[in-house]
Amino acid sequence: MDKIKIAVLVSGGGTNFQALIDAEKKGLLKSGQISLVISNNAIAYALKRASEAGIPALTITKKDCGSQEAFEDALMQALEENGIELIVLAGFMSILSARFTSRYEKRILNVHPSLIPSFCGKGFYGLKVHEAALAYGVKVTGATVHYVNEIPDGGRILLQKAVPVLPDDTPKTLQKRVMERAEWIILPEAAELVSSQLQKQKECRQ
Repeated sequence: MDKIKIAVLVSGGGTNFQALIDAEKKGLLKSGQISLVISNNAIAYALKRASEAGIPALTITKKDCGSQEAFEDALMQALEENGIELIVLAGFMSILSARFTSRYEKRILNVHPSLIPSFCGKGFYGLKVHEAALAYGVKVTGATVHYVNEIPDGGRILLQKAVPVLPDDTPKTLQKRVMERAEWIILPEAAELVSSQLQKQKECRQ
């Protein structure tokens, strides 16, 4: 059975992208195949990870394209040309419009470093999420994988995993624990779950 072609969209270091690469190597991600990486940052370390893994990679920036619409048009063209069926946002620091997300309904996944609906939405990204969690005094946090729609962190939740907050945590120690114990586990699980569903849908159509 043909594997679902996955594009991973990145902006930075690509640790979640690496978790997907590792999951594919271990056979945990078996219904999908990472077929393309797109970065909106030409110096993202994730591009080096793609090169080392032998995965084709492109850089598409809003600055080069001149507008959000042209940027999304370039993204869509790259996705179509490569036959992409599932998009995974792995630290992709660009909000996508309703025009884009509606085109790929239930085919875009994102991982967010909190238990949505806590500490999510516009302005909550990176360390800011963990700073907010510590400031609020929560005893449990975690990560969420959800479908992407036009509302930041607003799509239907697929998977969540809880992580304890420790008394001496800093935003950085909490970020590390959430990545290692939640994000890197549930993102590949969700990618496999949705890839498997898309495979079955393709079978039914054939």
